[in-house]
Amino acid sequence: QVQLVESGGGSVQTGGSLSLACAASGTTNSRNCMGWFRQVLGKEREWVASIKSIIKVAYYSDSVKGRFTISQDNAKNTVYLQMNNLKPEDTAMYYCAARFGGYCDTGRTEAEYWDWGQGTQVTVSS
Repeated sequence: QVQLVESGGGSVQTGGSLSLACAASGTTNSRNCMGWFRQVLGKEREWVASIKSIIKVAYYSDSVKGRFTISQDNAKNTVYLQMNNLKPEDTAMYYCAARFGGYCDTGRTEAEYWDWGQGTQVTVSS
């Protein structure tokens, strides 16, 4: 079983930056897929970015490409999301997702993940 704990959320003004971290513990391994999703109350959860450890490739949604960067430290079982040039529409609860083992395609869909964190709130004011 895997536990995911997010940190780093908060409030920032438009154009500001925040960095999120998600630390995994439990039954982890270096063959993994990790990602970030976000959800606004009343709306569906939206994929933000994902990374595959084996091929070290990152994927981004069009809405965050060029502004957000996902990275990973396998030694620490931690995935990060650096968010720059934040906009009010980035305001959401951000969730970390992980799959340790098995096959992950690009990590764009919730079905590709086995474990989820509790979320951390990001608020961007104009």
